[in-house]
Amino acid sequence: MESHYKRIYTGPGVIADQIATRLKEVDIIPLLKDESESGRLAGFAPQVYGYIQVFVHEDELEKAQIIMDQMGDIAKEGN
Repeated sequence: MESHYKRIYTGPGVIADQIATRLKEVDIIPLLKDESESGRLAGFAPQVYGYIQVFVHEDELEKAQIIMDQMGDIAKEGN
């Protein structure tokens, strides 16, 4: 199954939440994926605890990238 969502960020949950808030302000609904929580619930130890992935629909990718650029260094991968 092909996904129509593109990952725009992977990093600490606090930053992912800030990105999600900014995206919602411009009517982009992000998807947040917490691999560590999924693994914990399944009984596996997380590879990197607290890192969240932020995805947006490919139709909104260009608009989301503008927001990411406006956020500057805080929105860089893995900060």
